[in-house]
Amino acid sequence: MIIVGFLLLTAGWGVWQGRQNKSAEDYFLAGRSQHWVMVMFSIVATETSVLTFVSIPGLAYRGDWFFLQLAMGYIIGRILVSVFLLPAYFDSGIVSIYEVLGKRFGPGIQKLASGIFLITRILADGIRFLATAVIVQVLTGWSLPTAVLVIGIVTLIYTVSGGIRTVVWVDSFQFVLYLLGGVIVIVHIFSQADVIPAGFIADLLHDGKLNIFRFGGDLATNPWLFWSAFIGGIFLSFASHGADYMMVQRALTCTDLKSAKKAMIGSGFFVFMQFTLFLFAGSLIYISLGGMELPKDREFAHYIINELPIGLRGLLLAGVLSAAMSTLSSSINSLASSTLRDWFNKEADLKIAQKTSIVWAAVLIGIAMIFDESDKAIVEMGLQIASYTYGGLLSLFIISKLQRQFQPVSLMIGLLSSLLTVYIAQQNGIAWTWFILLAVCVNIAVVFVSQSVFSRRHDS
Repeated sequence: MIIVGFLLLTAGWGVWQGRQNKSAEDYFLAGRSQHWVMVMFSIVATETSVLTFVSIPGLAYRGDWFFLQLAMGYIIGRILVSVFLLPAYFDSGIVSIYEVLGKRFGPGIQKLASGIFLITRILADGIRFLATAVIVQVLTGWSLPTAVLVIGIVTLIYTVSGGIRTVVWVDSFQFVLYLLGGVIVIVHIFSQADVIPAGFIADLLHDGKLNIFRFGGDLATNPWLFWSAFIGGIFLSFASHGADYMMVQRALTCTDLKSAKKAMIGSGFFVFMQFTLFLFAGSLIYISLGGMELPKDREFAHYIINELPIGLRGLLLAGVLSAAMSTLSSSINSLASSTLRDWFNKEADLKIAQKTSIVWAAVLIGIAMIFDESDKAIVEMGLQIASYTYGGLLSLFIISKLQRQFQPVSLMIGLLSSLLTVYIAQQNGIAWTWFILLAVCVNIAVVFVSQSVFSRRHDS
């Protein structure tokens, strides 16, 4: 009953809030009127999928808190976004961030960047939706198609009805809900044990389960040594929150640049806090279950299903669904916005914006329905695609800040070189945390070299 009530409430809220949308810009940017705190929560909710919700505790269960090294880099990456990229987005008065590239390099590069974004989001979020449905299937007992359709249809209703305004509000509520899920697990473990919290901490420290930093070893191939993870986290966050429209769109709904910066930087600290909470939950589950061996990334789900009473289990399941819908809803709205602004280059009306959202929702649901967990190659490709494209997208925005003219062909060669760089790095066992930095460096270098070659030919 808790799950049904949650789904009905979410859908109803979207329909009710949809009354405030009068134009496509309202639908995509909420009239640029959202409070920065709500936007901050929405950013965190958007980047938190069910995979994060259930797998982060598993990392602590099987190991320690090494994942926080990556999260430290996230904070620095968002500061870079706020300093170097957000001002240009607000000064330009754009709806899609790729319009900035269009004004700087022409419509061809704008469409190319938008196309890369669309492909990345379709594959990454479609496959992530599938993986999410698999987790929901395990926790609820629903069939996989049922899980896909329930999550997809409810998300479609509130996203299409309410637009980004509803997405931000529902994301904020969902963020609180799944954060509460971690708190519930921690409190339940403490309430069931005779040991005081300090005793748990002492046991975890003794077993090395609270260690964060890892030094020594091969930085090039080990993604979880401190400098690999920290630097990788910086560039991953710089790219994902500065060059991926799905993330930046939330910041653009703020009333002004100052508020957007607070939302962006604040989200980095909240993500760090969120990871700490769920790592702590995973560590406590390890103590509570005596370190028994469990299937990888199913540790949190095992505890929810087997240890929590029915009422609390329902709240946790609502948290799982929240994490699932927040990512999907954000993807639907940003895909529709980028399609209309970057490809059709017109001020679409509200009905066209909503119809475009329905199309993209159907595509994402279709991907999750067509493939299943056994399609390992496709699933892995979907989950890894951002590592290929983020470096190229970030490079375009960095180059756009330079006071020099570049021919579109030079930019295209640079983009292709960044994709090839990631492929070569992956084939040679380089840690994934270095992919974006390598792609950016190679991309920019190739653009400068190719531009010099074309300039010499033109002069001669």
